[in-house]
Amino acid sequence: MDAADLRQETYLPESGSRELAKVHEFLVDHETTGRGEISPRFLLVGPGAGDRVEIPAEVYGVLRQVIEAMSRGLAVTVVPQTQTLTTQQAAELLGVSRPTLIRLLERGQIPFEKAGSHRRVLLRSVLAYRNERREQQYEALDATSIDIDEEQDIESVLASLREARHKVASQRRSSSPRSA
Repeated sequence: MDAADLRQETYLPESGSRELAKVHEFLVDHETTGRGEISPRFLLVGPGAGDRVEIPAEVYGVLRQVIEAMSRGLAVTVVPQTQTLTTQQAAELLGVSRPTLIRLLERGQIPFEKAGSHRRVLLRSVLAYRNERREQQYEALDATSIDIDEEQDIESVLASLREARHKVASQRRSSSPRSA
C-alpha cells in the first residue's frame, strides 16, 4: 500500500464483539493482577505456523487505544498525517486561527522551517507545543484552586482567589517571550 492509498477512515465497533472483549479483558486483567503493563515485546500472529512478526511499541500503543475505545462502544477514526504541516494544518490541529499560529511561530514558541515564502511546521513540534500548553493550563487551574472553609468569610475567599489569579498572571508574563 503506497501513500496515495492512505485515507481517513472511521471504524465502528461491532456491537457485542466477543473477540474485542477478549482482547480488552486480557489487557485489563494483565495490568490489574499486578503484572503491570504488557512487556515491550509485541507480536502480530498470522494463520500459519510460524507466521508472526514483532510490532513496534508505538503500534502497540495505537492498538491499545483503539481496543479501549471500541470496547466502550466508541468509533475510532484513523487519519494519516504527514510529518510536515502547513500553517493552516498546524492551526487546525491546535484549534487556533492561522494568524495566531503565525504569531506563535514568529515568537519562537513553535519551531518552523521556511520553504521559499512558505512556513512548514513539524507535526512533532506542534504536538509538543500542544502538550506543553495543556500542562501549563492544568498548572494554572491548580494554582487558582483554593480550599474553601465554609466558616471563612467571603471577603477572605475573594482575596485568596485574587492572589492566586495574580500569581498565575505573573508566572505567565515571566514565562512567555515578549513580542518584538
